[in-house]
Amino acid sequence: MDIEECQKEWEDLLVDYKKLETLNREYVAKLDEVGELQASCLKELNHQRYRLSIITSALKRLHQKKNENVSSLEKEIMKRKAMLHEIEATLPKQNSLYLKIILGNVNVSILNKNDKFKYKDEYEKFKLILSAIAFVLAVANLYIDFRPLQLILIFLLVWYYCTLTIRESILKVNGSRIKGWWRLHHFISTVVSGILLIWPQNEPWDEFRHTFMWFIAYISVVQYMQFRYQSGVLYRLKALGARHNMDITIEGFHSWMWRGLSYLLPFLFGGYMFQLYIAYTLYHISYHPEATWQVPALSMSFFLLGIGNTVTTLLVIPQKLNEQDQKWRQNKVDLNKVEAKSE
Repeated sequence: MDIEECQKEWEDLLVDYKKLETLNREYVAKLDEVGELQASCLKELNHQRYRLSIITSALKRLHQKKNENVSSLEKEIMKRKAMLHEIEATLPKQNSLYLKIILGNVNVSILNKNDKFKYKDEYEKFKLILSAIAFVLAVANLYIDFRPLQLILIFLLVWYYCTLTIRESILKVNGSRIKGWWRLHHFISTVVSGILLIWPQNEPWDEFRHTFMWFIAYISVVQYMQFRYQSGVLYRLKALGARHNMDITIEGFHSWMWRGLSYLLPFLFGGYMFQLYIAYTLYHISYHPEATWQVPALSMSFFLLGIGNTVTTLLVIPQKLNEQDQKWRQNKVDLNKVEAKSE
């Protein structure tokens, strides 16, 4: 281009820049407006909950004089609480204490529904990819006695579980319903991986190494099976509107996983028994003359993981059976009513 063409291009670009400036000013104004609206919504939300708590307390005092008006009002309050929960899901939330320690007061709320789904899907892919890498490294360590390769796998586990706890905390802020033991499980696993990383290479480690590598390989395969199974179940239930869109796959058993689970349960319990076997193995290794403090600490940790996983799963299964039995009874009652009306 010659100087005249360059001058013409510059003038055209200047017109486009003025459009950009106008658009940017409008964007910044909208951001300020959104911030003010969010603050107003949060204020009104807290006001609603405060007034509801007063009404609820009053209704509890009137419990002995319960009548149709009281029952009707209690139902309306339950509906209002559910509606407030839906409104709250569209507003930014405070970080948990763990996220405040790790990230500070950075806002991690994802308000766009599509962005929430993308983040959840990235979380699932992250777990799947890391499980595959862990499997390859574990198998390699079964046949290659090379300390740096062992440390690479253990450091990967430390990084994996640390990252997992942060990602799950962000998912929790954004509406995921993972809670209780399965979150605690990952925090304990982070500690276990850290202790393994500082376990010195000695005879007790050499005795334990092969057992640990077999465990990582087995768990990686089970996690892949879980991912495939749970992803399919979640997809079907979400399509039917029966599950929350931010539900995620986990290392254990939740009630929504019940459909067609018979083939997966033995593998899950096999992993839990493997953890208890590792705890038993480490307990015996702890009597070795060269055993360091890491051995009994790991034994207790694996025992806690094995017991926690087993008890949690055993508690959920009868709960789900009871729910199914109640559902079957209700369907039978409804069917009898329909038959009675038809007669």
